[in-house]
Amino acid sequence: MESAESYIRILNRLGYYDYQHGFILRHLGQNEGWNSHLERCRSFIMKAVEIHKPVKITVLGSGWLLELPLAEMLEKVNKVLLVDIIHPPEVVRQVSTLPGVELKRDDVSGGLIDEVWRKTSGIPFYRRLKSLDDITVPEYKPDYDPGMVISLNIMTQLEVLPVKRLEKKSKVSEEEINGLRKLIQVKHLDFLKKYRSVLITDKTEIFIGKSGDISEKQTVITDLPGGLYREGWTWDFDLLGSDYYEKRSVFNVEAIIF
Repeated sequence: MESAESYIRILNRLGYYDYQHGFILRHLGQNEGWNSHLERCRSFIMKAVEIHKPVKITVLGSGWLLELPLAEMLEKVNKVLLVDIIHPPEVVRQVSTLPGVELKRDDVSGGLIDEVWRKTSGIPFYRRLKSLDDITVPEYKPDYDPGMVISLNIMTQLEVLPVKRLEKKSKVSEEEINGLRKLIQVKHLDFLKKYRSVLITDKTEIFIGKSGDISEKQTVITDLPGGLYREGWTWDFDLLGSDYYEKRSVFNVEAIIF
């Protein structure tokens, strides 16, 4: 991983901080629309803890801790490692007095953000990549024992900033972009399958227009494994219609224990 200063500059240029801030603002604005999803996440995670009985848990994409039953987990395990590329200052303060909690800053895409930045930052504004063949999608390889791993609503988010950058800096087809998205998801699943793991991810997004018209987008474009146990539910992500020209947005969520 790049130095802390270099990564901060890259993330700032890619718009990560606006993205992170926008996420918490959406949560605050949706109120009841998110509560059921957050509770289902917490309940599913505790079910995995009961099944695997881990001593240590690593949470990938810990973010704002909205979906994480941190207090309940600490009653069952010795250590919880929260991993994210940047930890919000509010979270740093929140966990600073909690014994057994450690914050680790790491790019859980395995360095994809740096890879895309390096392959695109030297291109003049009037030129565009003609192919994505030179983009290497790495697998996350932690330098620590993660114990049980939780991938918390992050799998489809790993692609957001790299794809946004590549769409701006290339002339490739939607098919090529989707091929990259699929590979990013496959690499993440390959990592999870090496450990006792929990995957919670949106699978499809459904848009409902003002006139009642409905459209659907696949957010997971690879096959998900069966696992030991799985559940599914609906996440009322944007019932107020704040995005997509006032379309309302609902996610279908899949949760799997490996």
